[in-house]
Amino acid sequence: MDLSIPRPPAVSLPPGSPPAASVHAGGLPAASAHPRSLPAASAHPGSLPAASAHPRSLPAASAHRGSLSTAGARPGSLPAASAIETLRARIARIEHGAPRPRGPALLLGPSIDAVLPAGGLTLGALHEAAGAGPDTEHGAAAALFVAGILARHPGPVLWVMEHADLFAPGLAGAGLHPDRVIYAEAGKPDAVLQAMEEGLRMPGLAGVVGEVGGRLTLTASRRLQLAAETSGTIAFALRRSRKHDDPALAEPSAAVTSWRLAALPSPPPLPHAPDTPGLGRQRWRLDLVRCRGGKPSSWIVEACDATGRLGLVADIGDGSAAPARQRFLSASGGSASRG
Repeated sequence: MDLSIPRPPAVSLPPGSPPAASVHAGGLPAASAHPRSLPAASAHPGSLPAASAHPRSLPAASAHRGSLSTAGARPGSLPAASAIETLRARIARIEHGAPRPRGPALLLGPSIDAVLPAGGLTLGALHEAAGAGPDTEHGAAAALFVAGILARHPGPVLWVMEHADLFAPGLAGAGLHPDRVIYAEAGKPDAVLQAMEEGLRMPGLAGVVGEVGGRLTLTASRRLQLAAETSGTIAFALRRSRKHDDPALAEPSAAVTSWRLAALPSPPPLPHAPDTPGLGRQRWRLDLVRCRGGKPSSWIVEACDATGRLGLVADIGDGSAAPARQRFLSASGGSASRG
């Protein structure tokens, strides 16, 4: 007795009909046998067919036009895991401050240079300086500090200001002769940054100084840092603000070092008149607030003299009878003050 199930009769399809593999004997596609039936591949209630999981989904083989499959990777390219490990290792070296070869630097003095990773202020880099307390608005001490540094670095200096309020003889008192300075009045804070960047791209300058009022964004400081690195010219951003506690002055930037200077009472200048204070050489509290690859430090110094050198006040806190100051004898360094 033949128990085989007879096959349904073949259905001939008119031209343009769906393929025979997707047609039921009754003339309906297999996937639409019932209005509420679900395909076998989507057995779970509420699931969608695998081929059409979402109107905007992409097939697995083409998940993203820019993605690279393992089979199609270029010969010699690193797998994703290896690339990630390589990046992690590079970031770790940066975070731990891997030693770098020392490049040219401007010396400030033995005690200060010992703290700086480059043994002085790095050339081809951006540095920040600002006043503290009431001097935050005018930045006189910071300007003299920068002038004394540049006084020992030969060549012309571009000094960019928002408004012309700089007293040139004061720079000369710090060792920076006015004949070496090119003054530029920008008129607006953004124009100061633009002029600084253009100046850093010019060859032959000993340094570029810009008096920046208000914020110095991370993007703007990075542009200045990159321009300084490219040309090898040192750049200084003199930060000024009408508020001594302006939070913009504490915002991070791409500057390699950041300095704050506060004026202190001057010592008695005459041995026979020790009770007459305030007429001696200016004194500052010099704070290294941030230093890439270094640590913050603080010193009590005497303002730069006519040669651009600082004087370190020794033994000021313990009342010892040691000499009241120690002159810096560095051959090419110096710090200055704006009078």
